[in-house]
Amino acid sequence: MTVVDAMERMSGLHPGFRRTHALGRCYDAVFTPSGAAAAYTTAAHLRSEPTPAIVRYSNTAGDPAEPDGGTPVVRGMAVKFLSPETDLVSLNVPVFMASTPAKFLDMTRALTDQPKGSRQRADAVIAFITANPESAHAFQEAATIPVPESYATIRFWAQHAFVWVGPDGTCRFVRYRWEPDAGLRHLRAEDTADWVPGHLLDELTDRLGRAPVSFTLKVQFAGPEDPTADPTQPWPDDRPEIDAGRLEIVKPVADQEFWDRTVFDPTRLTDGIELSDDPVLAYRKQAYAEGHRRRAAGR
Repeated sequence: MTVVDAMERMSGLHPGFRRTHALGRCYDAVFTPSGAAAAYTTAAHLRSEPTPAIVRYSNTAGDPAEPDGGTPVVRGMAVKFLSPETDLVSLNVPVFMASTPAKFLDMTRALTDQPKGSRQRADAVIAFITANPESAHAFQEAATIPVPESYATIRFWAQHAFVWVGPDGTCRFVRYRWEPDAGLRHLRAEDTADWVPGHLLDELTDRLGRAPVSFTLKVQFAGPEDPTADPTQPWPDDRPEIDAGRLEIVKPVADQEFWDRTVFDPTRLTDGIELSDDPVLAYRKQAYAEGHRRRAAGR
């Protein structure tokens, strides 16, 4: 059974929708680099000139009818830089839930082989975490996510390590984080229990009708001993960082159908950025391609 099969079992089959992040909306944006990255990478979109971008916000549910409030929900922010084309995919949890593709498949089985909300499923998840203690941090983070006021007030992490190649050929491991310029703002879960699916997407569209929304791209550099192949492990907070630039989200895209069909693939990179030794990151390309193939076929 593939990971995509397991995702379909988790949320049911919803033809034409993504297997996760089914309900989302895309927005026009512009990324303006600060110039601080130019000494560390030759990637054109991080050096000097502004570049247009498309941003897609979503929650991670594979069911487009999943409510937006009430309980902890993992949410996504996918950014497609258009010149040159390269993608940055992030979630509102700092680390991933599995350290290898095989363990990720084991995790999805734990979440799908037993009925949702059942004691059997809870026991299966506990058994997975017991067998894979490195995953405990991500599960704890996901279980305690507060409900945000807006997609504009969430911090997002890209989770995986990447390699920056500098003008002199020097390679450095980095991780990315989007910090909301509006600050982190949350609501009480009980005050959001009646939110309909897509409530936060509608809120963001309304907010953009008044003013743009912006995020700062923070880039953290790995220390010599920091893990680069395991996305379940955070790097220490005292590692050096730079502000690589500012993303300004302007308005919903004119052609939602076109952009919502588009794949936001974290392995779609540009010159000056390379994949790290993280096996989960490399595997995501295959999973995204298979999910897109099934969507295009009307499945």
